[in-house]
Amino acid sequence: MIETVIRKRIEILADTQLQKRVTAAIDKVGITGWTIVPVTSGKGREGPWREERVMGTDKVLVLTIAAEDKAMALAEDLAPMLTKYGFILSMWDVQVIRGERF
Repeated sequence: MIETVIRKRIEILADTQLQKRVTAAIDKVGITGWTIVPVTSGKGREGPWREERVMGTDKVLVLTIAAEDKAMALAEDLAPMLTKYGFILSMWDVQVIRGERF
């Protein structure tokens, strides 16, 4: 049987022009990898929105998986930006194979 371990999956929705700040924070806390996915539209408390490259409001979803201590360090590091820039950060437990990679 394949053995799995519990890690935290973290998703951060941010404006594209701020993605380097997010990935720098990920690197700073020692998380070894991340993936960026472009986001073209969505809907929130203020209603629907769409990608808008002219206005610079297009968004990305930054995904990463980490051990709980690193995930919490990342959340702590990004907390001031969550409010200031309207980031959305979510995390939950996932089972992964080869847990030493995360």
